[in-house]
Amino acid sequence: MVKMEEKLQEQHYDASDIQVLEGLEAVRKRPGMYIGTTDIKGLHHLVWEIVDNAIDEALAGYCNNIEVIINKDNSITVKDDGRGIPVDIHPKTKKSTVETVYTVLHAGGKFGGGGYKVSGGLHGVGASVVNALSSWVEVKVYKNGEVNYIRFENGGHTVEPLKVIDKCSDNRTGTTVTFKPDPDIFDSEVYDYEILKVRIRELAFLNKGLAITLRDDRDEEDTTGEKFLYEGGISEYVRFINQEKTPIHEAIIHLSGEEDNVMFEVAMQYNSGYNDNIYSFVNNINTHDGGTHEEGVRRALTRVINSYAKKNNILKEKDDSLTGDDVKEGLTMIISCKHPNPQFEGQTKGRLGNSEVRKLADNVFSQGFERFLLENPEEAKTIVNKAMLACRARNAARKAREITRKSDLATTNFFGKLSDCKSKDPNVSEIFIVEGDSAGGSAKKGRDSMTQAILPLRGKILNVEKARLDKALSNEEIRTIITAFGTGIGEEFDLSKLRYNKIIIMTDADVDGSHIRVLLLTLFYRFFKPIVEAGHVYAAQPPLFRIMHGKTRKYVLNEEEKEAYLASLPENVRSRVEIARMKGLGEMDAEELNETTMDIEKRVLRKITVDDCVSADAIFSKLMGDEVEPRRNFIEENARFVQNLDV
Repeated sequence: MVKMEEKLQEQHYDASDIQVLEGLEAVRKRPGMYIGTTDIKGLHHLVWEIVDNAIDEALAGYCNNIEVIINKDNSITVKDDGRGIPVDIHPKTKKSTVETVYTVLHAGGKFGGGGYKVSGGLHGVGASVVNALSSWVEVKVYKNGEVNYIRFENGGHTVEPLKVIDKCSDNRTGTTVTFKPDPDIFDSEVYDYEILKVRIRELAFLNKGLAITLRDDRDEEDTTGEKFLYEGGISEYVRFINQEKTPIHEAIIHLSGEEDNVMFEVAMQYNSGYNDNIYSFVNNINTHDGGTHEEGVRRALTRVINSYAKKNNILKEKDDSLTGDDVKEGLTMIISCKHPNPQFEGQTKGRLGNSEVRKLADNVFSQGFERFLLENPEEAKTIVNKAMLACRARNAARKAREITRKSDLATTNFFGKLSDCKSKDPNVSEIFIVEGDSAGGSAKKGRDSMTQAILPLRGKILNVEKARLDKALSNEEIRTIITAFGTGIGEEFDLSKLRYNKIIIMTDADVDGSHIRVLLLTLFYRFFKPIVEAGHVYAAQPPLFRIMHGKTRKYVLNEEEKEAYLASLPENVRSRVEIARMKGLGEMDAEELNETTMDIEKRVLRKITVDDCVSADAIFSKLMGDEVEPRRNFIEENARFVQNLDV
């Protein structure tokens, strides 16, 4: 029995129990609160915190060039030619302003309104957070003909105060920051050049006239790096996105305006495809979930096209009005808003909430777009006709959707397509979409029928990159997939109704299997994108080799794993191994399929992610679209990387 004194000690709770973390300790204790995650995404987030400070100098009109360098030791250097961080003593901290900015949270020129009119780094924590999460940081400030230097180590501790270490020309200004992420904080210390390139290119598009250079000093051949400079700004961004598509009008429509220190601009162009690509930004931050700036544009787009179509008798009185979905078919659009005091909503801060921006966006867009349509009647007619075709297809799709809605799972099962799992709990249920009836039969026998559903595909599904929704819904295989998932499609889509936590594509490791996988991924990306974004889609990884020695049976995914496993065996065992190249899924029996690809304790799955929507869209358009030339170029450029070609 617990003594009364011990009980009183357990109940004791006063000010002494409250831990106060001083300075940057809080950041190191809870890094996720400041950079979201400590995985590869968080590692790269450190770069953006420093780059954002340089971008803010550019937005204020003081910086024309930024250079980002991946150093040989995976540290990062960011150089800018802005005004340079102030070097004088800060009145409150009694330390140099440089040291204050890098050691005090929420210290920056972004709060009082005097430092920056518009800022991408909103919270003034960027520099100090990077310092807190780094093994060391070095800052050089070029100002007043002097080079000022300070170094921090072990999570932001100042080695010695700011000091002048050299002279420079009187007209040279700017800041150079080099930092090395702390390996005790991050899962990985290795920077990915492509991740940096994609975001730097995007920043260059969003800030016309700003030159940003990326160089990788780990690559001995990369001596100059890549320079990103776009004088056309977001208009060039639209042209870049549409480079693998066929525009239906040559001109990029560019509209802009400013009101109460809020700057707003839109660039857009229609293409012959059936999918829209609308990306919105506030102070260079991608607002994935839209917001008032996007709402204002969408509302105006629908209204202006309907008004023009009716006034010019293209849309008759008896015709249905065009909807928002109709007018954005084939539309590529970039929306950029620069706001002095943005208010973000949502858990991921991906939605703009400022109500006054909705009216501004509507006014700027509607006035400019109306003028474009009036001054360009041929292009206007082409745009309206495309929207009307989309409207007819939408009505046809609605009828086809009713068929999928009426198709219940019992009917699907009756036709022998879906072998559902017994569990009705989506959190533990998974569905294997399997190539071919033969593999489907083995999968049904080898599965865990409580949690694993099997849907065999008979042949290749329709390439939805070349088809509108109405045609896709007339495809029997696609209708079966829609019914099995339970989410609905199009305007009726509801992610919360998804019946399976994992959707696993299981195809052979050959050319046909790869083609079927890409067709399915195209379907999921275009019509079920939230499922992919939420991390529900996986690709099974059937092994390529089986290695046997004695009673041991080992499956390996590829040639590299095979060689590594063989090298790990003793010489006397290695000489007796039997190596067999695995057969296709359809040639495996139920036991083999379960052991290699389906057993949750042994299988290997690859999660499909969409980290960069622009790049993903470009790849799908290139590989699956109507244009042959981009696809041929892609094959020629990547043919040298092919291994284990199945011919």
